[in-house]
Amino acid sequence: MPSNVELKAKVHNLPGLLDRARNLADGPPEIIHQKDTFFQVPIGRLKLRDFCDGTGVLIRYNRPDTTGPKVSDYAISPTADPESLEKLLVGALPVIGVVTKTRTLLLAGRTRIHIDEVEGLGWFMELEVVLGEGDQVAAGEEEARRLLADLGISTDDLVEGAYLDLLAEKD
Repeated sequence: MPSNVELKAKVHNLPGLLDRARNLADGPPEIIHQKDTFFQVPIGRLKLRDFCDGTGVLIRYNRPDTTGPKVSDYAISPTADPESLEKLLVGALPVIGVVTKTRTLLLAGRTRIHIDEVEGLGWFMELEVVLGEGDQVAAGEEEARRLLADLGISTDDLVEGAYLDLLAEKD
C-alpha cells in the first residue's frame, strides 16, 4: 500500500512562502480547485475529492492526528464522474463534512508542496514526501523537516489533524 510522510502548518507569510517554494520546485506551480466530501467510516478516513472539472478521486487514508511529520497510508481510485459517485456514497454512508480549497501544487523531487487556501480557515501549507517501496520512514521525516526549514515555516505553526477537524473546531 502506498504511503507518504506528511505535515501541515498554518501560513503567516504567504508571499515569502510562495517565493521559497518556487525556488525549491522542479517546475511551475499548478492551481487545483478541490471539494473534499468526507464520509463516516469505521477505520481511517474516506473522502471523495472533486477537482471541479468533471474528474475526481476516492481516497481512503489512515494517519495519526499529531503535529510534525507522520506516516499516511492511502489508496486512491480515480473517477470520471465524481457527482454520480457522491450520490452513491451519500446513499450508503453519512457525510461528516465538506472541505473546499484552492491548492497551489509544486513538486520538489519526491515531495509535493501544497499551499492551500481553505474556505473558512485561511492559508495552510502541506508537505507530502512520497515513500517508494523500501524507502525508510526516517529519511522521509528528515526530508520533511529540512523542507519545512527551507520554506521558512516554524515548527510552532504545525497543526494536527485534517482541515475537516480544524473546521469542526471552529463550530
